[in-house]
Amino acid sequence: MSGDFAVIGLGQFGRAVALSLVREGAAVLAIDQLQERAQMVEAEVDAVACADATNELALEELGLERMSCVVVAMGARARETSILTTALLRQRGIPRIISRAANELHGRVLLAVGAHEIINPELQMGQRLARNLAHPTILEQIALDENTNLVELATPEQFIGKTLEDLDLRRRYGISVVAVRRAGQVIPNLSTAERLERGDRVLVVGPPASVRRVASLA
Repeated sequence: MSGDFAVIGLGQFGRAVALSLVREGAAVLAIDQLQERAQMVEAEVDAVACADATNELALEELGLERMSCVVVAMGARARETSILTTALLRQRGIPRIISRAANELHGRVLLAVGAHEIINPELQMGQRLARNLAHPTILEQIALDENTNLVELATPEQFIGKTLEDLDLRRRYGISVVAVRRAGQVIPNLSTAERLERGDRVLVVGPPASVRRVASLA
């Protein structure tokens, strides 16, 4: 399984990661200490293993060094286990380790012992819900860096029927329209003469504060 993925910890989050990777065409080794959890994904992933990831001999037998990425997906009740597992994986030279953090302190410790990246799904879902509640016209949002977001917005009513040249969003708001989603299709490479229609969704790039200004117009 060289160049593929392993997921350690097959709770709800770990199973979601493993099965989503499979749907994306990746080969996945799913690992959990509990046999019943391993059996839940056995029919859908490429391989499963019932193993204790804090056991160095077990890790050696799994041969995770061949993987391009290992996800440590254990939940908040297994913080110590996730820390030890992450440290052992780093010692084995795993090229990319993504570990699930229960909170900020846990995340800092995971990074200190060897995680290349951390993820906190509860925090991220909470932030996403808060954004959706505060700005319901922001449909999707990806942070490209600390100062730039890629956002899909419902087109504000006052933009409908106007061209991108009329709107001049770069000068007025500091954002750029990179595409329009219309009737289920994405229209890229827009000309300034493109006229926005009712039901359009605009994909824009810009600073978060600028995007929120535009979103508040709806």
